[in-house]
Parts: sequence; structure tokens; C-alpha cells
Amino acid sequence: MSPRLLIRDATPADAEAIHHAILAMGELLRTAHKITSTPDILAREGLAPGRAFEGLVAEVDGAFAGMCLYLPVFSTWLGRPGVYVQDLFVDERFRGMKIGEALIRRVARIGRARGASHLRLAVDFDNEKAQRFYERIGVTRYADDHIHAAYGEAFDRLSEEDGT
Repeated sequence: MSPRLLIRDATPADAEAIHHAILAMGELLRTAHKITSTPDILAREGLAPGRAFEGLVAEVDGAFAGMCLYLPVFSTWLGRPGVYVQDLFVDERFRGMKIGEALIRRVARIGRARGASHLRLAVDFDNEKAQRFYERIGVTRYADDHIHAAYGEAFDRLSEEDGT
């Protein structure tokens, strides 16, 4: 009997498993020291429609196998809404089963049902395996796009009244 894959909406009750997956991603990317979220924050701020983000959980025969966190975006250039994938993770025990692809495809369908015309995401520069995966399923890297960000003190300075 082949394993049974179930993909379902994440709920605040999944926050512990999702946080564990985020920590595992951080370990794989050697950036776990940057993670300051907690299961409580994830449950409070997201994991439900109308909150900061939503998510999907993949289970294989009832075991947590992966997750995908996403949020709505809007392209002023296209004049259309889209969907942004924040995090995608598949537990090592379940890799090779096309769970990551199934999660991305489900997010794309959810987005399309809500009027989205595109899907965006960012991939860590050194994560070549993920880059190949996304290319394989049709999520193309655009050479003219670069992500810029302000975090921590840089954000604090940027958000000051007038910056002078």
C-alpha cells in the first residue's frame, strides 16, 4: 500500500510543527541563529485567513511531512493580485515524493481562485538545490530582480519620522 498524502489548511494548532520546520530550515541553511519567531507568535499572527499569512500542512499517513506558508501580494506593474510563498519545507524523510511541488501547486490554485495572476518567492542565494527545484516546476528566477531589505536597527532608522 502506497503512502497517503494529505494537504490541508494550516491552523494555529499547527504552530509548533511549523515552527519546528522553520528551525529545521534554518539549520539546513546555517541561519538558525537568525530565527526569533516562536510557535505562539506564528499562531497569533498567522495561520488563518485574514491574518498576516496562511499556510498548508502536508501529512503522509498522518505524520507531518512539510508545510508552505504564503500571503497575498499585489503587482502594481501587472495591476493584479498574486501570492507570495514565504516558506516551503519538506521533512527529509519525505523528500523525493513531490510533496514540495504539490504544496506549491496547491498555493497557486488557492491564489488563482482568489484572483491571483502570479506567484513569487525568494530563494537563498546559496540554496542551489531549491533553485533547481523551482526552475524544474516552472518558477523562474529573474536576473533583473534583487531583493533589498531593512531589518533591526536599519528598519528602526528607516521608520523614524523624517530620517534627518
